[in-house]
Amino acid sequence: MPEQEPQARRIEIPQEVAEAADMPDDLQSLVLEPYAVPNTRRRRGAGVVYVVAALITAVGIALGLPGGMWLLVGTFAVIAAHHRLGGWDLKVMDGEALEIANREAEFPAGHASAALNFEGWRARPVWNVLMFSADDPPSERGLVRVDGITGEVVGSYVEDVPEA
Repeated sequence: MPEQEPQARRIEIPQEVAEAADMPDDLQSLVLEPYAVPNTRRRRGAGVVYVVAALITAVGIALGLPGGMWLLVGTFAVIAAHHRLGGWDLKVMDGEALEIANREAEFPAGHASAALNFEGWRARPVWNVLMFSADDPPSERGLVRVDGITGEVVGSYVEDVPEA
């Protein structure tokens, strides 16, 4: 029997549950392909748009627009620089962040989820991975923070799940 290629892990909602909840098509995992977090490097493209806007405004000033428009040129330039500096190349995606967090955890992991956060004025991407232990019900939970560029663990926190 030929070996099947592993499929990307994704959230799956059974069809009958989606229909019973009257789930819109754009939220049904059975309708759409697996979701991928877009690379934050796309911000650099927005920076180019602001540079073009600054150049067009500067040409407009040279052709007779009021001189006070230089403030707008400067604003466009600052925004362009911010987009350029904040356009990190996101090398660690959610699946890899989950694997790194699983290796870092002090307990066998069960349920986990990853959310991308941006830190600092340059908006450096950091994955926040929330994990629960594999036992039922979970006895431990933890948060592991993984750098989205280097894959290094930025920090981690583990605690017992309080009894209800």
